Amino acid sequence: MGIIKEFKQFLLRGNVVDLAVGVVIGAAFGAVVTALVKDFLTPLIAAIAKVPDFSGLFFTINDSKFLYGEFINALISFLLVAATIFFFVIKPINLLISRVRKEPPADSTTKKCPECLSEIPIQAKRCSHCTQLVA
Repeated sequence: MGIIKEFKQFLLRGNVVDLAVGVVIGAAFGAVVTALVKDFLTPLIAAIAKVPDFSGLFFTINDSKFLYGEFINALISFLLVAATIFFFVIKPINLLISRVRKEPPADSTTKKCPECLSEIPIQAKRCSHCTQLVA
């Protein structure tokens, strides 16, 4: 019975549950980003470039077929996914965090030494770091 109790404790630890939730949310979010890129952004670029699919592009050297079009498709897909993540996730979250995070209030019990710029008590007459006289 002891091993089952240990296993139950392991499963109910916060780390395991948080990781499971993160994986599920990450998979769902990945599906949304993939759909956005595949169903909206790629056709938009295809309409502009007038080439909907590059997979048919290749060249042959000594009977070896080089499918550089597949590489172009993969590269475009990667760049679109990266741009989507950056502009629709990273930038908004950074903006939100910067609005929420406030600068800590200035500490009025210290001042900067004019010589070495160390923080010293406001009552100090001499810097404890560089021994400069402070007015």
